[in-house]
Amino acid sequence: MEAFVYTALPVRVIFGAGTLTRTGEELATLGCGRALVLSTPEQEEAAHALKERLGSTCVAVFTQAAMHTPVEVTARALERLKVAGADCLVALGGGSAIGLAKALALRTGLPQIAIPTTYAGSEATPILGQTDSGVKTTQRTPDVLPEVIIYDVDLTLTLPPLLSATSGMNAIAHAVEALYARDANPVISLLAEQGITALARALPRIVSNPGDIDARSDALFGAWACGTCLGAVGMSVHHKLCHTLGGSFDLPHAPTHAVLLPHAVAYNAGHAPDAMVRIARALSSDSAAHGLYRLARSLGVPAGLKELGMPEAGLDDAVRLAVAAPYWNPRPIEAAGIRRLLDNAFHGRSPATV
Repeated sequence: MEAFVYTALPVRVIFGAGTLTRTGEELATLGCGRALVLSTPEQEEAAHALKERLGSTCVAVFTQAAMHTPVEVTARALERLKVAGADCLVALGGGSAIGLAKALALRTGLPQIAIPTTYAGSEATPILGQTDSGVKTTQRTPDVLPEVIIYDVDLTLTLPPLLSATSGMNAIAHAVEALYARDANPVISLLAEQGITALARALPRIVSNPGDIDARSDALFGAWACGTCLGAVGMSVHHKLCHTLGGSFDLPHAPTHAVLLPHAVAYNAGHAPDAMVRIARALSSDSAAHGLYRLARSLGVPAGLKELGMPEAGLDDAVRLAVAAPYWNPRPIEAAGIRRLLDNAFHGRSPATV
């Protein structure tokens, strides 16, 4: 066994069906009594229903969370928080709502309860990504880690099949990059392989039968496992490219992950052989990159960046931005190789060594 360093994250996890009912109890345990509930506009009804459930424990609702956590939205939410006199944050939704709660926690020090309704995994990480003037940056600090995560499988039953698929591929990306991270360790590598396996088996069942409660439970567990991996070790070229495309070109977060992942894995294949074996094994495939590509195709997610609204003329700018401030990666970041990677991803081609 090689030497390693592993830092466990201090977060309380409540997992099961019907666990949303425990939100008030968890707020009391935190010593909080004036919650601000956060959501996106699409989940406004669910946010107000949670407010009614919490009664006087909830003092306000803010339903304007947005993808990539724009700083101007955070400023509006911060004003709402101050006016309401909130002493804690409850994020209900996917990465947008949870990202907003993290941004507010960073600025105020308030405790958070995250209630994810997708498989994004952001709730399990001490990572905050924010967008300012079209540039997305990330930072890692325990100050943004939620104190409590409430996983309620029932809340994922209405997540549409396509959103389930792209969100699940997003989660898989977290575990994939954890396997070849610079600070990878045997604890997280075991969890990463388990998370990929759980999602790869559950997502096709969800697409064919969205009401399959067992598949939903397996996928939500996989999302937690993959998110925990992302929270424990560093990110590499895949996440750098997704952050660049999302922040600078406003591409949708989860679908961008789903499109790029097989191509990023192909880019790194020759420089992380042990990780590729584990990824392929988790997918029951003979190839990590092609296994991911085949899984994505079987789920019906978009094949290429072109389908997501990426302008082909912007590919060179994306390369420039990604290369200018790269994350550590097992293979050196080379502009020509990244350009070919993005070209393959733009056209939706089968992943190839670049």
